[in-house]
Amino acid sequence: MGKPVMKLHLIIGVLAVLAVSLVNAEDPYLYYTWTVTYGTRSILGAPQQVILINNQFPGPKLDVVTNNNIILNLINKLDQPFLLTWNGVKQRKNSWQDGVLGTNCPIPPNSNYTYKFQAKDQIGSYTYFPSTLMHRAAGGFGALNIYHRSVIPIPYANPDGDFTLLIGDWYKTSHKALQQTLDSGKSLPFPHGVLINGQTKTTFTGEQGKTYMFRISNVGLSTSLNFRIQGHSMKLVEVEGSHVIQNLYDSLDVHVGQSVTVLVTLNQPPKDYYIVASTRFTRTVLTATAVLHYSNSQTAVSGPLPAAPAYKYHWSMQQARTYRWNLTSNAARPNPQGSFHYGKITPTKTIVLANSASYINGKLRYAVNGVSYVNADTPLKLADYFNIPGVFSMNAVQGVPSGVAATVATSVMPTNLHDFLEVVFQNNENAMQSWHLDGYDFWVVGFGSGQWSPKKRRTYNLVDALTRHTTQVYPNSWTAILVSLDNQGMWNMRSASWERQYLGQQFYLRVWNPVRSLANEYDIPSNVLLCGKVVGRHP
Repeated sequence: MGKPVMKLHLIIGVLAVLAVSLVNAEDPYLYYTWTVTYGTRSILGAPQQVILINNQFPGPKLDVVTNNNIILNLINKLDQPFLLTWNGVKQRKNSWQDGVLGTNCPIPPNSNYTYKFQAKDQIGSYTYFPSTLMHRAAGGFGALNIYHRSVIPIPYANPDGDFTLLIGDWYKTSHKALQQTLDSGKSLPFPHGVLINGQTKTTFTGEQGKTYMFRISNVGLSTSLNFRIQGHSMKLVEVEGSHVIQNLYDSLDVHVGQSVTVLVTLNQPPKDYYIVASTRFTRTVLTATAVLHYSNSQTAVSGPLPAAPAYKYHWSMQQARTYRWNLTSNAARPNPQGSFHYGKITPTKTIVLANSASYINGKLRYAVNGVSYVNADTPLKLADYFNIPGVFSMNAVQGVPSGVAATVATSVMPTNLHDFLEVVFQNNENAMQSWHLDGYDFWVVGFGSGQWSPKKRRTYNLVDALTRHTTQVYPNSWTAILVSLDNQGMWNMRSASWERQYLGQQFYLRVWNPVRSLANEYDIPSNVLLCGKVVGRHP
């Protein structure tokens, strides 16, 4: 009887080795070295200083596959400390690699840091950008595209080509001058232009009759943009990692920090067509154009630019409500809905976050529930890990609007691992808002005008709301989200409008579990940078 048992053990062992090999085949390590420098480019007709990565503006495109492990050595050759954050990458159990000042010490000049993170269980169009100072206004941003694994089907045929379009507002003014404007207590002026992939003119070439994917991300500082292609409909297929119901659109509003992915079939007569990105909700309309070139075209672009939507906020909100989760599609993992449905869970708590603009000590500041965030010299994540008191406050920002005069604090909101939150963004200002949460996707369940109240829950979409990482909030309106706090760590909740973030419209969620376990969170990195009150400490 002994020999068959030995054979069975042998078979099991071979299967185990095969399983490990298959897993490793799907989860390779990708190694990069990026050097950040200043350079001179004529973006809007005049030479100006920009931030380059490996001498590129915008920075290199990161094309990875779901679950790839990324090892990226970032060398800072600027004259200021620098960090990159990976916008929309969830950093599962790994807020150590999030690349914001609440989690990481900035990389000093003439120094380096190696990011180590996994594109875990995500498919879609994402971006990266500098999270330090006003560096984002000078460049340093780029695309991060996560493709599906071969074993996971996607709900559309593989496109014949894949284009990335980074659209955004742009200033001729240097990032240091813009920072001085904000530091002096003033708001930024109106931008000088709009760029597509860092240029005012560029061309995308395709073949007649074929279908192409366009990955569109708003990497600007503050302005919502409308995107459209002359004579062509766009089939929306993915929004920040969510496969969506594939509706057709003539134009799409893309707000600051957001990404959308569309399919475009080149089914028109062979000629060249305008691609347009123009500012929304602004008195002066800034426009950038590119060219969609049919490879057999003999005719240059002509005619008027395709018109932007005639209507403003109500039209845009109605469009946003048409974004629906595709419940029948797969995701980065099989069964995207998991073992629960978001619409059937009673939230652990409700948080209402009201943004505001006010003057503190004579200078413009932006606040959340009356608290304007100030960065600490010590990253909050490191202070928490080393039990250093006095770095941040967990009772400064409350879960409801305060109604009192704004104050400054390094504000952290305490939450628990596996809480299920209802968060309402209440915007009582006339300015468009865009909110982002690191470490998570959230279900955008409702938009509405005026003041939110509990009875507004009757308008929520509790069936097929999509998940995304950045949501717009219209002027004098509210947006409601649901989020399952399943990712332990210290996570930045911020305005995606960089002026507002810089002047305090942000805070951190501490998603906490009293038991330290690798099942919930990875260990502190061995190469962690130390600064502030943690200098000299050992992980």
